Amino acid sequence: MSALVDLRSDTVTRPGEGMRRAMLAAELGDDVFGDAPTVDRLETQASALVGFEDALFFPSGTQSNLAALMSHCQRGDEVILGQEAHTYRFEAGGGAVLGSIQPQPLANRADGTLDLAEVEAAIKPDDAHFARTRLLALENTIGGRVIARAYLEEALGLAAQRGLATHLDGARLFNAAVALGLPARQLVAGFDTVSVCLSKGLGAPAGTVLLGGKALIARARRARKMLGGAMRQAGLLAAAGLYALEHNIERLASDHANAERLATGLRALGLPVEQHSNMVFVKLPAERVIPLTEALHMRNVLVLPGARMRLVTHLDVDAAGIDRAVDGFASALT
Repeated sequence: MSALVDLRSDTVTRPGEGMRRAMLAAELGDDVFGDAPTVDRLETQASALVGFEDALFFPSGTQSNLAALMSHCQRGDEVILGQEAHTYRFEAGGGAVLGSIQPQPLANRADGTLDLAEVEAAIKPDDAHFARTRLLALENTIGGRVIARAYLEEALGLAAQRGLATHLDGARLFNAAVALGLPARQLVAGFDTVSVCLSKGLGAPAGTVLLGGKALIARARRARKMLGGAMRQAGLLAAAGLYALEHNIERLASDHANAERLATGLRALGLPVEQHSNMVFVKLPAERVIPLTEALHMRNVLVLPGARMRLVTHLDVDAAGIDRAVDGFASALT
């Protein structure tokens, strides 16, 4: 059987040989006791790379985002965020359930941004009847869409003017930075906290770093413990994260190029297609979704079913795999 082409997500990547060797050679210690040298190196390198005072290693982006929200907000405080934001839609309501933080979701515009006039209108007055608006949370990339620095500067300016803290879910921050041709630290300058996944396109098996000032990271460390995220011999995963930062950032451009190659191939089949960074979205008639998914699976091409099907490129799918996926679509549709 031909090699698997897995387009379900960039979370399906597996550590390559170089990353596995780095994990095997990792210097270990108990991170809860504060003597895990590889974790320390990861946090130091990540904070320097993205331009923050401190960093904290988490098992997952969901937990990192939640710890950030809990570190910025108290019980009864409010966070403004987009209806499409991962922190709102795909993290099981953790901010409300575990942090007692009220979400104030606003509609994302077609480009993924929030209308800043709507953001300002959603900020509650200082009145005992209302939740206290404390935080503006944005995401970059969001649904693959890259948010430009100019917009982020406007949003940060509004937040500063209205006394709001700011958090960026940068799960795919380096995809955005590579797409814009900007250093990550320049793209996120001014945010109070940023969460960056080391898995997904960077290829680590797990792990996220939360970046911020020392005082806020100290609060996040307590939240991480409360949420069950403090790990012992975490250097094994931290070594993978270090390898990802050192070897797998610039190569994200290849994923974007492969996504464009995939989008071009699918458009040639007459399909309505959008492409944003490493994500391709294909609109399909509802009755075709399951038969197409099953037919692709038979050809060793994995996709998630959906009338707006999301296809995600990553380091485990090369240009030849993209061509096989396009051929699979062509065969399945005919």
